[in-house]
Amino acid sequence: MENKLNSDFNEAYIERCSKETETMIANESSSFLNQPLTYLKEHKSEFIYVESAWFEEIGIEGVSVEVDDVFGTYDVMLGLKLQKKFEKLLKEQLNHSLHGDEAKFDLVFSHDDGLWDLNFALNYVNGYRENISIHEALQLIHQFLTTLVHTVKQTTS
Repeated sequence: MENKLNSDFNEAYIERCSKETETMIANESSSFLNQPLTYLKEHKSEFIYVESAWFEEIGIEGVSVEVDDVFGTYDVMLGLKLQKKFEKLLKEQLNHSLHGDEAKFDLVFSHDDGLWDLNFALNYVNGYRENISIHEALQLIHQFLTTLVHTVKQTTS
């Protein structure tokens, strides 16, 4: 398990997209992940979308990361495959896991696709630093989500 937390996302599918139109600007290779996370602050009109087997393992098709235009935080957006019955536990765990007075998240169950639409600010995840690479940010997101899903499932078993 520890090895997976240090996954390197070499096989990931990566897109840079326009926030305004949601169209793809470029399909990137894994070397793009070596860019500093601040790349997104310098290119505020873009977001990155990443699909990886590491995310699929925990019930997530893909993750988008962008800079919030108002608050300047790094917003993480994803669809999480967990049953609706986990709502209370998910909210409790998110409230417990995200640190800071401003730590907020949006969690909405979509009946259309049976997924939780989850948005949270990476800035409030344990271990966040602004001077990390996009790769390190993805590792942090993966670790956070793995712990979240594992804790929710353990609590109900």
